[in-house]
Amino acid sequence: MNYCSSCGATVTLRIPPGDALPRHVCDSCGSIHYQNPKLVVGAIAEWGEQILLCKRAIEPCYGKWTLPAGFMENSETTAEAAARETLEEACARITVGEIYTLIDVPHISQVHIVYRARLLDLDFRAGEESLEVALFDEADIPWDEIAFRTIALSLRHFFEDRRNGKWSFHTGSIGPLNPPR
Repeated sequence: MNYCSSCGATVTLRIPPGDALPRHVCDSCGSIHYQNPKLVVGAIAEWGEQILLCKRAIEPCYGKWTLPAGFMENSETTAEAAARETLEEACARITVGEIYTLIDVPHISQVHIVYRARLLDLDFRAGEESLEVALFDEADIPWDEIAFRTIALSLRHFFEDRRNGKWSFHTGSIGPLNPPR
């Protein structure tokens, strides 16, 4: 950040009084600009024994499969974000269930939340950010073509819980693929 979004003056990175972390502070108007993690929210949309996946039409991971998910918008709940993202990416309507996974991704300042959900009907198609949308049985999941590690982890938990007949809330954290040495 170079300029204050309040007054347009230049900002400096420093620890403001009463804080412990460096922040972008406007030397002109005194505004402190906090940068916080982004929430990525999605859904495991079920239809019988199958789940809905979307093939990405955008980067990152163009052409890879994922759950319908994306960045949460201001003024919406996480459940609303999951339903909106499913509608945008798969043109699918869902009933949102419980939060299923919450995975911290601190190296990119994100938190990924995945809900369990139920498809309301089979009227779905690729949205603007998807090349293709399809229902998959567990045996047909394209594991080598899953776009994000958080999605693969959520899916593994899902199928394991389904096999065990016991649903749990899963939390975790993932680091970078190639951590600095």
